[in-house]
Amino acid sequence: MKSFIGHHEVATDADYLELALGTPLELWLGEEGESDEERAARLDAARDILADDPELIDSVSRIAAEAIEAHAPVLFPSLSRLPRPARSTGRTANASKAVAA
Repeated sequence: MKSFIGHHEVATDADYLELALGTPLELWLGEEGESDEERAARLDAARDILADDPELIDSVSRIAAEAIEAHAPVLFPSLSRLPRPARSTGRTANASKAVAA
């Protein structure tokens, strides 16, 4: 089954993200092996885009948070094996001793 957003066919998760952001992911993530000059130019372009559309920061943050939440077990498998901390009752050990005395 094919997926479309508007007139654009979406084939990968990256396609969904690019269409949601309106910019290529490489603009924000960089590319392997880019030179210092290429990186500086990419970051300048990103700053210009953010200056033109300040609400994009909120959109990017929301999309990133949703992606992390949806894929946390895959992204951070060791976190799912960590024990959860015990819930605090709000009483400290000293307060318990004071009441007992």
